[in-house]
Amino acid sequence: MGELLANRLDRDWVRASVPDYRFKPRAADLRKPEGGNKGKMEHKSVETLLNLEEIEDAATRIVNKKAWAYYYSASDDKISKHRNTEAFRSIQLRPKVFVDCKECDLNTKLLDNHVSIPIYVSPAAMARLGHPSGEAGIAEACRSFGALQIISNSASMTPEQIVAGAAPGQVFGWQLYVQHDHTKSERMLARINKLNAIKFIALTLDSPVTGKREDDERSGNVIGSEAPYQGDSNDTAPIIQTGDPVFKGMDPALTWTETLAWLAKHTDLPVVLKGIQTHEDAYIATQYTPQVKGIILSNHGGRSLDTAPPAVHTLLEIRKYCPEVFDKIEVWVDGGIKRGTDVVKALCLGARGVGIGRAALWGLGAGGVDGVKRTLQSMISKIWGLSAKWFTDRA
Repeated sequence: MGELLANRLDRDWVRASVPDYRFKPRAADLRKPEGGNKGKMEHKSVETLLNLEEIEDAATRIVNKKAWAYYYSASDDKISKHRNTEAFRSIQLRPKVFVDCKECDLNTKLLDNHVSIPIYVSPAAMARLGHPSGEAGIAEACRSFGALQIISNSASMTPEQIVAGAAPGQVFGWQLYVQHDHTKSERMLARINKLNAIKFIALTLDSPVTGKREDDERSGNVIGSEAPYQGDSNDTAPIIQTGDPVFKGMDPALTWTETLAWLAKHTDLPVVLKGIQTHEDAYIATQYTPQVKGIILSNHGGRSLDTAPPAVHTLLEIRKYCPEVFDKIEVWVDGGIKRGTDVVKALCLGARGVGIGRAALWGLGAGGVDGVKRTLQSMISKIWGLSAKWFTDRA
């Protein structure tokens, strides 16, 4: 782990002046997918898609309008969503020469669980909107790559269905939104505790209230939230029905002491706090070990509070103000990851795991299980071409 070099950052950010966050419409923001245009794309192999942008574009032409709006949408002007990617692009790599980089071993451990790649799938809701295989299809793709998957609280399949085809040693986490009626969450935790493939709880903190997602509103979606009512009447109950009212029953009054103490009563699984957005909160999280094993730096993909900071900026804050955090808990990041080089940058700056969320959904929409596999392949092929030895530990 090294230090950040100021000359490798965007000048506005280094000078501590206010960057130009004014919204500039992207082509995708202005695009109105026709939906149902499957004939044009269905025979195009996902193997011809070279990167995540092409995969998203292919999925956009295939999935219906409601699916597109739900996957693409972000809060207000989508500033945080776009800045997530722009922040990674503003950081430059520093390649070294005369270093043997013939081999690159991507195997690592996340929360002491072996995974074959440091890329994981972030909780991504309503996968069946994009393809019938749904979250189980994402799990199948993750199985092929030895990747970790965090199952969304708003999955369109039950956790039992999603992990049913898991390979021995395949690793899952469970995203938890705490319901206002805690007994609902307690019953869901009881189900999760029975599933050996689920190794930790990702307690979601970055969306206490829903963001204003205008793409969802225009499409007439009633599923614009990631915290709908959970089905929990029995072990085969679905977690969500697509017609449920948004944000029904979510508890906005979580606190460090009370919520973590409550959670400890209902599961022995380690906890990862999802949605840390300041170095101060990252430091506070270290005071709650060993229950809290890790944090995910995330602004909910820009779907909750617009103008919240990109995760990589929070990562830089931690390195500057409280680097001891990296020695006490694992730090993961998600949001805006588009290239394998983005993954390398995050790892060089101290992240243990790097998450993709929308990208998995777009892959599913573009080609089902094969589309998700292509998504992961396009990410790691670049990393395989880059040995960690080829770079200094400074991004």
